Amino acid sequence: MDAQCSECPIRYRAVCAKCDSEELEQLEEIKFYRTYEAGQTIAWAGDELTFLASVVSGVATLGQTLEDGRTQMLGLLLPSDFVGRPGRASSAYDVVAVSNVTLCCFRRKPFETMLMQTPAIGERLLEMTMDELDAAREWMMILGRKTAREKIASLLSIFARRESAGPFPARATGVKITLPLTREAMADYLGLTLETVSRQISALKREGIIHLEGKRNVTIPDMARLLQETGDDGAQGHFA
Repeated sequence: MDAQCSECPIRYRAVCAKCDSEELEQLEEIKFYRTYEAGQTIAWAGDELTFLASVVSGVATLGQTLEDGRTQMLGLLLPSDFVGRPGRASSAYDVVAVSNVTLCCFRRKPFETMLMQTPAIGERLLEMTMDELDAAREWMMILGRKTAREKIASLLSIFARRESAGPFPARATGVKITLPLTREAMADYLGLTLETVSRQISALKREGIIHLEGKRNVTIPDMARLLQETGDDGAQGHFA
């Protein structure tokens, strides 16, 4: 892949969203693309990460491996999400491609220098960091207190919100999303069995809360009704 920043599908969501044409030209000079196949490790926790990057397409997981070999999935990286942290040379987590992933990478040192000199990048990175913090808190609630049905509904609503790339009306109808995860990956991510995930998705389909086309294409006829299934009193606030 070799695309101009102005033609990038994540142009107005990524770390470069607030950059002007001159700043984009500077980023062009330090960027390169890398692709990873599903299942391939992008970075191991503790390893040196020589680049920082934005996810252009595909999905990756953030995880931690325990001493006994058990792994815990901690989060998802979806298109426009940022990989790595300026000022930290090593990866804090295992980063593994769930699907085929394309990264727009920036050489670390030039990007860190540009970050100090370009307020637009720093402002956008701060916004993304705060969004990531909100997502982490949301995920703690999903994993810690919710039923299997509420977990599935919450995950679907998160995908809908992310695919909309901005504020999403709770009364939206006919929302279409493409699931970025297989059911096996959803089960792993949610701490459920594959059978439970399939059973809950089938129940949501049977009750008309979602419509399925194949295994990955989902239509949500009434977003408000799906949000009611998440168990969140303030769920609609995320979509207002």
